[in-house]
Amino acid sequence: MSKKKFYKEYIEPIIIAVIIALFIRAFVVQAFKIPSSSMEPTLLVGDHILVNKFIYGIRIPFMDKKVLQFHQPKRGDIIVFIYPRDRSKDFIKRVIATGGEKVEIIRNKIYINDQLIEDPWGRYERPENLKYIPYIDHYGPYLVPQNSLFVLGDNRDNSQDSRFWGFVHLNEVKGKAFIIYFSWDRYANHIFNKIRWVRLGKLIR
Repeated sequence: MSKKKFYKEYIEPIIIAVIIALFIRAFVVQAFKIPSSSMEPTLLVGDHILVNKFIYGIRIPFMDKKVLQFHQPKRGDIIVFIYPRDRSKDFIKRVIATGGEKVEIIRNKIYINDQLIEDPWGRYERPENLKYIPYIDHYGPYLVPQNSLFVLGDNRDNSQDSRFWGFVHLNEVKGKAFIIYFSWDRYANHIFNKIRWVRLGKLIR
């Protein structure tokens, strides 16, 4: 077989496949693994999720701008974003307030623009008689800057989120989590039980 034919039949398809895969990962869909319990019970440690990267606009690498923005993040969306205090890390949290909204939290109650909102996502496990914790028991009121988001983990008593390190700029949002494609429980005592079968293909809400 000639070198030219070998390249055309074997090397060229591999190169094209790699380019397509990189394009999809950069601009369409990307896989992430959940490393902590901050989003429980919605997302568990060991969940492997897919994130829609183009729904909020395509993020141009090495530039603080997006193009082709179809939607803006809204309250209730679970998003993956660049962690403001360490840009080498990605975080996942739920959007609670958007730019221009005033947010205040008083003992497990969330107020947006002075109105109590429904919060079906939050889990609170700390007993009522435990010590008062600033930022968790009383946050704000603060105005969310324009083009920014206030985000919380669903596991409210065990989440490092906007209460501690501030707001997320829209340009730092990588995408919206939409499905669990695999889930692995490393603490299960049997290999068959380590796969959380009921979570496979579960839509993220």
